[in-house]
Amino acid sequence: MDWDWDFVWQIMPTLIEGVKITILATLLGSVLAAIVGLGIALARRSPNKVLSSTVGWAAEFIRGTPLLVQLYFIFYVLPDIGILLPPLVAGVIGLGLHYGTYTAEVYRAGIDNVPRGQWEAAKACNLSASQTWTHIIIPQAIPPMIPALANYFIAMFKETPLLSAITVLELMNQAKSVANTYYRYLEPITLVGAFFLVISLCSVVLLRWLERRYGKIER
Repeated sequence: MDWDWDFVWQIMPTLIEGVKITILATLLGSVLAAIVGLGIALARRSPNKVLSSTVGWAAEFIRGTPLLVQLYFIFYVLPDIGILLPPLVAGVIGLGLHYGTYTAEVYRAGIDNVPRGQWEAAKACNLSASQTWTHIIIPQAIPPMIPALANYFIAMFKETPLLSAITVLELMNQAKSVANTYYRYLEPITLVGAFFLVISLCSVVLLRWLERRYGKIER
């Protein structure tokens, strides 16, 4: 099959719309994953054993099951109990919860990496718990987390084609629709790979800059 540039320009607007949805799902999913991950990390450090154990088991369950299964559950099973979500919302929740369990481990490692002396110094200065976290722990814990969090951000972006399984009109779903309509798969599928490659490389460049800019702290 020969490459048809006229067909490429014909389908490009449709694929661009898919790219927008893919990026939107990734950004929203990343924000949710960051929030969920921090919540899990703090809950697992709670002195309340019931809370820490429950959250820990829930996180392990989510991390131990495939993302695709979780997406199907959120979109197709929850409506049976009256919870009906739009496809994009269900996809973002699935991505956010799934990757939130991974970012929780990143937060945990970052917090544990803060020297014990910093906690003791904050206590000696009579800082409250919120002041200790805000002014002492978090500023030192986050910079070393950036590389790992960046890797999960890129991994989430490359997992967005799974959202096509719950009818989200992201890039892969748009490409499959075009391919099935015109019975031409070379151009749309190749362009999907090119879009993912270019955006991933741009993300890597940006994230490496953030790592150099904010990834080092003075002890």
